[in-house]
Amino acid sequence: MAQWTSAVGAAQLARLLGSQQDRPAGPGTRRPPAYRALADGIRLLVLEGRVPVAARLPAERELALALSVSRTTVAAAYEALRTEGFLESRRGAGSWTAVPAGNPVPARGLEPLPPEALGSMIDLGCAALPAPEPWLTRAVQGALGELPPYAHTHGDYPAGLPVLRSTIADRYTARGIPTMPEQIMVTTGAMGAIDAICHLFGGRGERIAVESPSYANILQLMREAGARLVPVAMAEGLAGWDLDRWRQVLREAAPRIAYVVADFHNPTGALADEDQRRRLVDAARSAGTVLVADETMSELWLDADVEMPRPVCAFDPAGSTVITVGSASKAFWAGMRIGWVRAAPDVVRSLVAARAYADLGTPVLEQLAVNWLFGAGGWEQAVEVRRAQARRNRDELVAAVRRELPDWEFEVPRGGLTLWVRTGGLSGSRLAEAGERVGVRVPSGPRFGVDGAFEGYVRLPFTVGGAVAEEAAVRLSAAARIVETGGTSGTETPRTFVA
Repeated sequence: MAQWTSAVGAAQLARLLGSQQDRPAGPGTRRPPAYRALADGIRLLVLEGRVPVAARLPAERELALALSVSRTTVAAAYEALRTEGFLESRRGAGSWTAVPAGNPVPARGLEPLPPEALGSMIDLGCAALPAPEPWLTRAVQGALGELPPYAHTHGDYPAGLPVLRSTIADRYTARGIPTMPEQIMVTTGAMGAIDAICHLFGGRGERIAVESPSYANILQLMREAGARLVPVAMAEGLAGWDLDRWRQVLREAAPRIAYVVADFHNPTGALADEDQRRRLVDAARSAGTVLVADETMSELWLDADVEMPRPVCAFDPAGSTVITVGSASKAFWAGMRIGWVRAAPDVVRSLVAARAYADLGTPVLEQLAVNWLFGAGGWEQAVEVRRAQARRNRDELVAAVRRELPDWEFEVPRGGLTLWVRTGGLSGSRLAEAGERVGVRVPSGPRFGVDGAFEGYVRLPFTVGGAVAEEAAVRLSAAARIVETGGTSGTETPRTFVA
């Protein structure tokens, strides 16, 4: 059985290789042989995630024709990649990309930093902000006033409180997508929603197509559910999805589920346009794939002139192809573990039935608090405060990183909570390790990829600003110097920092 889960055509690979810009060689530097340059180019595409791991490469003759080089050059490049561990081959099955066996492959998601470590460590690992006050306190107080009638019940509502299901349905209807309460299930955060969806549709061994890169914790959740992840490379920069690649993967890999973040993608910050959304829904429908659209960042536009496209579910209002996941955790507060699913009524019924063997339901008091926010008008005010805070943090972090690390490359997203940064050729994994030693916690790029891709990236969230952002950039610069010089472990002592 072949070990590849997707394929890269000769013309597509030639275009990707052509998009690479060679760095100018220094005086007296000799250009590498053609086969070596080709091997290095393919290796860089794998490490950056632009060619997924476990992607079948074209036959030697096909690639030679597409690149206008000799077949001997391609054969030598493939052999070099096999020797280095970036290519595996088997007679009759072809050759597919890999990462060297000795390379660390991140298998965990992102865990919050313990509070006791915050005095000496700047945490850039978790993309979450403090609660917006006084709205959190008001919401809890409002929920307490509405709690007594529910206290006389058993308190288990596997589908969610009827009043909150109705409110969420009304919010979708107000956005132009007619929705009934029967299409809504309230969950314990977005993670709870996606976990339920994966267990219903994506049993052990099922293929799930994911953006490459994608949200680290979701990738880990899917791995632990036993799914086979099929990465689909994002378009360059903030361009969003590459629909040609999506159509190819959906057609050839036939994944049961596809998971996407169309609104200020985590980690890149890309915003998929309306045409991309329509075309992806059409492709998923044709392939019989359930499209899970994570819109937890949809309300976090940071620039006033951003025009938000219609939601992905607007192109499948009945919910037969698109399952939408929403949450209060990103737009309001991570401690408010309220999420929801919008889908066809029969899908919601199946999710609710399966939930009886998991957590039975979501805490009543938190559901009432979110319903109070939606109903009393405090939600919009609180989210506007969140936007202002994230906007300020973004601008200050961007300025600090550009000043301290001018070789690092990134595009500034217009919403969301994360900056996806190319680290000037340095290893993201080594930067993360060095950062721990100098007092800044940053997740490396491979955590957001499948099987070790994106080694040359880190993710920086908009969770710090002002003097803390400046100090974070200084510490990242120190970590970069350690990586560049091969500094020894244990010689750096993080300073205590008080915000």
